[in-house]
Amino acid sequence: MSAEPGSDRLPFEPNKKRQKPAKTKSQTPVTKPESGKKDEKKPPFTKEEMAIPKVISQRMIRRVAGFSGIPTALGISTLIISYLLLIYAKIKLPNLAVLLVNMGLFGLGVVGITYGVLSASWDEEKVGSLLGWNEFTTNFGRMVVVWRETRQKNV
Repeated sequence: MSAEPGSDRLPFEPNKKRQKPAKTKSQTPVTKPESGKKDEKKPPFTKEEMAIPKVISQRMIRRVAGFSGIPTALGISTLIISYLLLIYAKIKLPNLAVLLVNMGLFGLGVVGITYGVLSASWDEEKVGSLLGWNEFTTNFGRMVVVWRETRQKNV
């Protein structure tokens, strides 16, 4: 899935690693420059370098709309259908059943947001499969690796 064979970086990740400033404990208070000018430090990467490419973000949006929008629309429709059944057909569904079905569908909608983003191919040239299971496992694996690295650095 990466742009370079054998590379662990994301396809749209910048080539350079960001250097963290060294932490120093100084007893002297930091004073601002009196000239009125702002500190003109250049960020290590521009916004364009850090942004997700438009092709990938649109792919993510389409997947989120499908995997989240359909269950959410069904959740809203269960409320409408149960109301119409009560008013016009005089069929009273148990409140708990309507609530559980509604909560389940809204819950699937929330999970669909995450799955939609992670199941999209993060490679600009590769579209990915319809359900995106292979892309999901690859992208989730990348997230786990970053979480572990971050946890080890913070310890």
